[in-house]
Amino acid sequence: MSPIRADDLLALPVRLHGIQLGRPVDVLLDCEDIRALGLDIRCGDDVHRFLPLPTASVVADELAISSPLVMLEEDELAFYRARTFSLAELRGRPVEHGGGSAGTLRDVVIGAFGAIVEVIVETDSGERRLAYDETVRFAPESRSAA
Repeated sequence: MSPIRADDLLALPVRLHGIQLGRPVDVLLDCEDIRALGLDIRCGDDVHRFLPLPTASVVADELAISSPLVMLEEDELAFYRARTFSLAELRGRPVEHGGGSAGTLRDVVIGAFGAIVEVIVETDSGERRLAYDETVRFAPESRSAA
């Protein structure tokens, strides 16, 4: 897969032989090595299913799949949700780069095998792209003292 912004990936319909089955609503990221494992897909029947990223191909204006069986049912989605980070939940969180503040997370760029190759942060002067490496950290969600 050529590198693609998550926003662009989420804008593509999931299709089987040209028939639209659903739309991605979120990217699920592995907790260990922060790579994209798959997508939360809202299907035409309003059921959410898990689409493992390697089972889909970005082709022109769609995410093409070879079989509807590659989209896993809600209980499998729940399994993956419990073991991953949701990109939607990470957006807007502070990003640190080299020990200092880099801005807030706006988007990520996903490359081959789901690798995060860049993070896109929002700063006072606009968007900034950072190569994703071990110096990039996502700040934990702040918690209230209540």
